[in-house]
Amino acid sequence: MSAPSAPKNTPKVTEREARQVAEAAREQDWRKPSFAKELFLGRFRLDLIHPHPMPPADDVRRGEAFLARLRDFCETKIDGALIERDAKIPDEVINGLKELGALGMKIDPKYGGLGLTQVYYNRALALVGSANPAIGALLSAHQSIGVPQPLKLFGSQEQKDTFLPRLARTDISAFLLTEPDVGSDPARLATSAVPDGPDYILDGVKLWTTNGVVADLLVVMARVPKSVGHKGGITAFVVEADAPGITVENRNAFMGLRGLENGVTRFHRVRVPAANRIGPEGAGLKIALTTLNTGRLSLPAMCVGAGKWCLKIAREWSAVREQWGRPVARHEAVGAKISFIAATTFALEAVVDLASQMADEDRNDIRIEAALAKLYGSEMGCLMADELVQIRGGRGFETADSLAARGERAVPAEQLLRDLRINRIFEGSTEIMHLLIAREAVDAHLKVAGDLIDPDKPLSAKAKAGANAAGFYARWLPKLVAGPGQLPRTYSEFHPSGHPDLSTHLRYVERSARKLARSTFYAMSRWQGRMETKQGFLGRIVDIGAELFAMSAACVRAEHLRTTGDHGREAYQLADAFCHQSRIRTEELFTRLWSNTDNLDRRVVDAVLAGAYTWLEQGVVDPSGEGPWIADATPGPATRENVHRTIR
Repeated sequence: MSAPSAPKNTPKVTEREARQVAEAAREQDWRKPSFAKELFLGRFRLDLIHPHPMPPADDVRRGEAFLARLRDFCETKIDGALIERDAKIPDEVINGLKELGALGMKIDPKYGGLGLTQVYYNRALALVGSANPAIGALLSAHQSIGVPQPLKLFGSQEQKDTFLPRLARTDISAFLLTEPDVGSDPARLATSAVPDGPDYILDGVKLWTTNGVVADLLVVMARVPKSVGHKGGITAFVVEADAPGITVENRNAFMGLRGLENGVTRFHRVRVPAANRIGPEGAGLKIALTTLNTGRLSLPAMCVGAGKWCLKIAREWSAVREQWGRPVARHEAVGAKISFIAATTFALEAVVDLASQMADEDRNDIRIEAALAKLYGSEMGCLMADELVQIRGGRGFETADSLAARGERAVPAEQLLRDLRINRIFEGSTEIMHLLIAREAVDAHLKVAGDLIDPDKPLSAKAKAGANAAGFYARWLPKLVAGPGQLPRTYSEFHPSGHPDLSTHLRYVERSARKLARSTFYAMSRWQGRMETKQGFLGRIVDIGAELFAMSAACVRAEHLRTTGDHGREAYQLADAFCHQSRIRTEELFTRLWSNTDNLDRRVVDAVLAGAYTWLEQGVVDPSGEGPWIADATPGPATRENVHRTIR
């Protein structure tokens, strides 16, 4: 096996420098309230989410009308089995989506778009993603992180007038950040954009460019060198995909999402007008992160759609399949899985709809809520698909084509499991989401006490931070001792006559939020500057917050459905089941905060990397091919055929 290699122009940065780049890209201020932020601080602000926010009637009318047209298209024009076999979405399907206006779901009507709300955009993605997840990924990458959203938030009026009409009807967009040796560590970004008169010259290679193979317009993140008249830094550009010097060198293939148009794109002396720069130089990462604040909601939305389909198949199959004289659903081991799928689908839809409606109203800061939705949805979506495969047994492992060939219903359960797996990696892996959310969760602590644990700060700064921290914690800590969750009649409106008692779950959330905040404070006191290295602990803190958020959303949604007369009794039952299941997971996570194998695992990892266990690897053959672990992405002219294609 060849030795590891990396692009020769990848910047070398220290761990501290990498953190500083990420920190500089964060949105620093909290100008609006945040339910999840308050939750991590031990304050259960139910008033921020209850009563459940409601969309305007006109938004509902337009959204429902589009969903009806989209459903008809999905049922009559999309052949998911064909896409899976051919590993390609037919051009006529994409052109049909263009004619429907699906490329412009989130684009303002004055630019030719549909102007749907975040709620209905997400419901559309759930619907089309159920027909074929690769189509959902195409539309999501185009609108959630592709050119339209950054232009909406940061583009000039001229840029909006120039590009948004194209993006609403004809042009597909892609987002290009990742590089062969650069993933979630943008400080090492190697693609350069060198000023040259009124233009910039782009050089570099981008990896995993979702939609990049068929895109017409690209958002490209590149590093501008600092020079006279140029601030420099990572900067965002809109780039025409057919510009001279751009080569799509490969269409990548994956274990799932076989229709995904994802590739490797090389830039060699590509000239981009300065007018195509989005925002100022150095604002690229901030633009990317801000775009993702709501953009991340598209993935859990499609996980909701997957959960709904899992529930339908589980219900239909387990009522027909008999074992030992009764339907398998009546056996407790299988019934528990069906209950998990039903309750989790209800809760996940509650989380996504609540966060989406808050995004539409723009009253709250939802950066943590959206991140929690992405984290929770991607993890739970995979679990639900895995449970469906288990419920189906051998048929769950068998492909839909094989089932059909021998005369049974072509149920693509194994495909769903493969397709959903990427969501735990897309748009921030679970591990990165843990760190991102944890950073936001402890932001209030770092604002008052950060200088105390920063080894580079002088004593004067530490003294000032100590005084500020003393005042903050003198006010904050006493409030974590007792709260409404200890009063038996609190949240009584969530215990209407004849319904399960959801108030007990909300009291549990309130008590647990305070316990979570106390645990975080204790950990910061114990580890101080080493807190950022305790990724296992931080991950569990975030997972607890995700469960508490999901329980809150489920209860609020159930009460909303009850008061609107829409399946209220059934919603209360599902919310109650979910909260009981979630509380068991939460208690386990609380236990694992302090009872875990983190230190032991670290010692084992050190030994693995030192080669102490290579004897354990003996007795097998390695089927891997030859080649470097990371492909060389040194800038230069393309040596491979351009596989880019335009869909018209």
